[in-house]
Amino acid sequence: MGQDHEGGRGRGPGPDAERKPDHPTRRQILSGAAGLAGAAAGAGAGLAPAGRAWAQAAGDPAITTLPPWTQTLGPGVDAAPYGVPSPYEASVRRRNVDWLTADPVSSVNFTPLHALDGIITPNGLCFERHHSGVAEVDPAQHRLMIHGMTDNELVFTMEDLLRFPRENRVYFLECAANSGMEWRGAQLNGCQYTHGMIHNVMYTGVPLRLLLERAGVKPGGKWLLAEGADAAAMTRSIPMEKALDDCLVAFKMNGEALRPEQGYPLRLVVPGWEGNMWVKWLRRLEVGDQPWHHREETSKYTDLLGDGRARRFTWEMDAKSVITSPSPQAPITHGPGPTVLTGVAWSGRGTIPRVDVTLDGGITWVEARMSGPSWDKSMHRFYHEFEWDGRPLLLQSRAHDSTGYVQPTKDALRQIRGENSIYHNNGIQTWAVDAEGEAENVEIS
Repeated sequence: MGQDHEGGRGRGPGPDAERKPDHPTRRQILSGAAGLAGAAAGAGAGLAPAGRAWAQAAGDPAITTLPPWTQTLGPGVDAAPYGVPSPYEASVRRRNVDWLTADPVSSVNFTPLHALDGIITPNGLCFERHHSGVAEVDPAQHRLMIHGMTDNELVFTMEDLLRFPRENRVYFLECAANSGMEWRGAQLNGCQYTHGMIHNVMYTGVPLRLLLERAGVKPGGKWLLAEGADAAAMTRSIPMEKALDDCLVAFKMNGEALRPEQGYPLRLVVPGWEGNMWVKWLRRLEVGDQPWHHREETSKYTDLLGDGRARRFTWEMDAKSVITSPSPQAPITHGPGPTVLTGVAWSGRGTIPRVDVTLDGGITWVEARMSGPSWDKSMHRFYHEFEWDGRPLLLQSRAHDSTGYVQPTKDALRQIRGENSIYHNNGIQTWAVDAEGEAENVEIS
């Protein structure tokens, strides 16, 4: 994200965003936490189980009344040549915060994490970040050029690229500004807005190493400049070591062609590194002996510290997690009883073997149950099932990655980085759940 984020401090979200209610006082939060230790205790005592006995369901009109779909024929096989979700899922969509940026062509929208499960993000729900709108590129007219400090300067058509060996890998892509609004305190009510600048997709593409080997990188070629074909001509400098390690030149996501908003027909995949490095509509790769220090790596995408100095080239995304349900957009609606807590975690340095969760704001932690595949630099899914007795909760999750790194608290992060930055905020998120099951974005210390 660009600096436009900074203008949002202290203002309410736009009509598309979930407005965060007034903050509860610290006293209210802490008094709630004091009674939380027993929130998951006393399992089963007087709590409603999930599901009803047959006799209890007698007379339920959903059983006794024939609904319309059992009485008429439905649409035929060609009614939706490209499938779409049920109309009952219409609320599950990307959303923006209209005041966050000056214009939607240089803006961002957010993945609805609270409504998803598993680890793969559907293509139509992957968040968008554009610096100059969506480029509508004709693949027949698209070329990828490699030049600079190479033995051979090359130009590839899309057809050329499809003749290289290809690989399929699942990676998360996270914007450096994900959770950026939260550096200065709880701002927006919903994990879609606090953590939704991320998606997790299976990419199909050519290892960048193969293309660079075909071009022949000269011994002094230590850096690569990737450039997009959009009107912003987005560029980033990438160390050659990373380019030759695990980067892909991708043309498909989740089995189909890249969506236009995700860089159709060609994008760079830079696993584990901040999203602006994953240049969309990729058209040019220049090999050089030093970084280019372009706009997006000097005035933007640098981390301003408390003393005025800026961290630069902070590419790797640190381990992070968030509880997606319950959360402000996914409250507990069933009342006390069996409750499923779930969320996602990821790390730019490897896998996530463990996530801890707490129901009482960090007084006690338990290890969550990991479910699904655990792939390098991919999203991981975790669950914690518990009996909720209706008492208020302070929910948090804490990721451990395969390097041993543990996700920090927001206060610990601020002590090192200050509050000036809008990038690389991986602090622990807190949701306060009240006795009615409603959740709110809060901070505790």
